[in-house]
Amino acid sequence: MSLQVTELTTSFGAFKAVDQVSLDVPEGALFGVIGPNGAGKSTLFANITGFLPTDEGSISFQGQRLDGLKPEARIRLGLGRTFQVPREFRHLTVRENLAVAVQEQSGERIFDLFFRPAAVKRQEKVVIQRVEEMAAFLNLTAVVDLPAGNLSGGQKKLLELGRALLVDPTFLLLDEPFGGVNPVLIEEISERIRILHSQGIGFLIVEHNLSALCRLVDTLYVMDQGSILAFGSPDEVLSDAKVREAYMGGKV
Repeated sequence: MSLQVTELTTSFGAFKAVDQVSLDVPEGALFGVIGPNGAGKSTLFANITGFLPTDEGSISFQGQRLDGLKPEARIRLGLGRTFQVPREFRHLTVRENLAVAVQEQSGERIFDLFFRPAAVKRQEKVVIQRVEEMAAFLNLTAVVDLPAGNLSGGQKKLLELGRALLVDPTFLLLDEPFGGVNPVLIEEISERIRILHSQGIGFLIVEHNLSALCRLVDTLYVMDQGSILAFGSPDEVLSDAKVREAYMGGKV
């Protein structure tokens, strides 16, 4: 299994935001997570990526236990994420936002700056090339020199995806990649995800836009009141009476 969550529980006082949740997400999967507001989806993502501690249960990635590891350690293992609200550096350009995501840059170390300047320059060229290639892949070349705060909602989502990709993940958790995005850019983001998936990157995607998500993923988990309510193909899940009742009062 690429990602395995076992009987995970996270509470805020007496409220259980995540209640005995178990997930098995195979390597290279393209899975979605749906559920009503307050179902525990974003809390689950925060648990998996180390931004929130858990009370009970375990999380493993590629056979390695993640319990107690900080977010940056999980990133180094290949587990990346995006956020529901993009966290761009508003006053930096798109190019600069992408560049800061590249890991282990020798120019960040004082010793290398003074004693290995040639190596620093070589790596800077590599970083520049990677950034340009990523901007082109995400169709952001035309705005690469603009402050990131000037981008549209959809472009910010693409930038968020690009920064996540530049840490070289093998598995990505995307938190509402289509939220606040127009239909044209939704399809553009979806196509990029399909390409990345074809290259071997696995995905677990939380999304409220059911139609867009169901066109993209082959398997859905449904959460309600902190627990897993259903699991299966989009058609199977959305025809489940329990899901219809929990998700949209009987209408999906």
